[in-house]
Amino acid sequence: MVAQLLSVSALTKSFGAVQALRGVSLDLGKGEIRAICGENGAGKSTLVKLLMGLYAPDSGTVSIDGAAVRIEGPQHAHRLGLALVAQELSLAPHLSVLDNIWLGSEDVPLFHRRGDLRRRAAEALEKLDAGFDLDEPVSRLKVGQRQLVEIARLLTRDSRILILDEPTATLSDVEIARLFSVLRSLRAEGRSVIYITHRLGEVFEICDSVTVLRNGEHISTNPVSAITRDALIGDMLGRSFAEIYPPKRPAEHEGVLTVDGLHIPGTVERLSFTAPRGKITALAGQIGSGATEVARAIAGLVHDATGTLSLGGRPVPLGSAHASRRAGIMFVSEDRAVDGLFHRNVLENLVASDVGRYTQSGLLSFPRMRAGAEKRAELVGVDKSRLAANAFDLSGGNQQKVLFGRVSGASEPGVLVMNEPTRGVDIGARADIYALMRDFCRQGYALLMTSSDLEEVVGMADIVITLYRGQMIGRYEGAAIDIAAILSDITHPVSPSERAA
Repeated sequence: MVAQLLSVSALTKSFGAVQALRGVSLDLGKGEIRAICGENGAGKSTLVKLLMGLYAPDSGTVSIDGAAVRIEGPQHAHRLGLALVAQELSLAPHLSVLDNIWLGSEDVPLFHRRGDLRRRAAEALEKLDAGFDLDEPVSRLKVGQRQLVEIARLLTRDSRILILDEPTATLSDVEIARLFSVLRSLRAEGRSVIYITHRLGEVFEICDSVTVLRNGEHISTNPVSAITRDALIGDMLGRSFAEIYPPKRPAEHEGVLTVDGLHIPGTVERLSFTAPRGKITALAGQIGSGATEVARAIAGLVHDATGTLSLGGRPVPLGSAHASRRAGIMFVSEDRAVDGLFHRNVLENLVASDVGRYTQSGLLSFPRMRAGAEKRAELVGVDKSRLAANAFDLSGGNQQKVLFGRVSGASEPGVLVMNEPTRGVDIGARADIYALMRDFCRQGYALLMTSSDLEEVVGMADIVITLYRGQMIGRYEGAAIDIAAILSDITHPVSPSERAA
């Protein structure tokens, strides 16, 4: 019988009239990786905050090694052997990687040798094959690299229970493989992992068991070997859900986005491709491939980009977000918290990109703004009763829908550029977003997306362009789209000339 390291019994937690957890119980064995799955609002975050001492339960108990504990706060949780890598990163951007790894750690004695800290931090980064310097300021790192710093911080602690909340949301497939290798090593050491993810493929690849929460209740716990993907989705949603991805029925429309000789110093080398209206074109590549930078350049957000860009034969200046927007190119960022949403209400976020259309006699008309926001909310499936709420009070999926709603008000179809369109979004909201993307296609938009989730790329794209170190490696369309070929291109590429030979 596997020894239980952590036991949670009948935990409840309410916030006013909202009951976030309803008598949730689970056991975690030593050397076990347990997935916790559920839609946004299922209670996953509340459970994590209870385990880390950020909230106190209304009732129920938490036990470690069979002894009941009352977790007084994060530092107490750390002393008990729990460690968390949260979805929203908790790094100090102006400090170095080294300082961030040890920030807040109780493992650093008052009198310590900095060389010892460097050695231990370097060992953690080496396990992750991170490839950046300990003295690098975190502000210079990309989002995926920052996530690796968070994970390295966890590895330096003497923690027995590791909680990972969406740890791969910003990682490339190669980095995910490295992380999984580390998790397997930790499992072999007898450490246990609570693994929260919306990516169901990861549940079956790395986890031993899976617990499903729905509406604050424990629905099921099963060995991964004893449950199918469809059954897992059914437990999460409470209804049948045979297909996540809508059928691919590319709509034929005239016009195309043309990129010719795009050059971004140090990142992209003379890239040329087209993205037709009515179809979804995906740029597939690892972090550092240039895919994200290409998308941002097309949206006018890279000021030193050169080359030519045209939409329907009309030239669009590079390096100007205003010019791109005026030409009909709209952008949904991969980081909605930093450069997506404003700390304003949902109504204002929905109309923020084109408030000029809601004026009357030169003044903003609130009734017109509200009518416009209600129409956009209805289009993307955001509850109109939440228009007065702060956008950051919505679930991750609804926040992402607000961003899609913001770009849905174009007078005529243009180009929708999306970096990681479903990052940190639960499976139910993912399905809604995928349906929205197909609706944009039917309206005649050209959709250009980047995604580190190759299953998403294959499931959604009509055209896939593979990139490696700023160069195009391959192009796949329709039935030729193959996940093995794409993965080969972006990890061990063969140049077009070698392929021809």
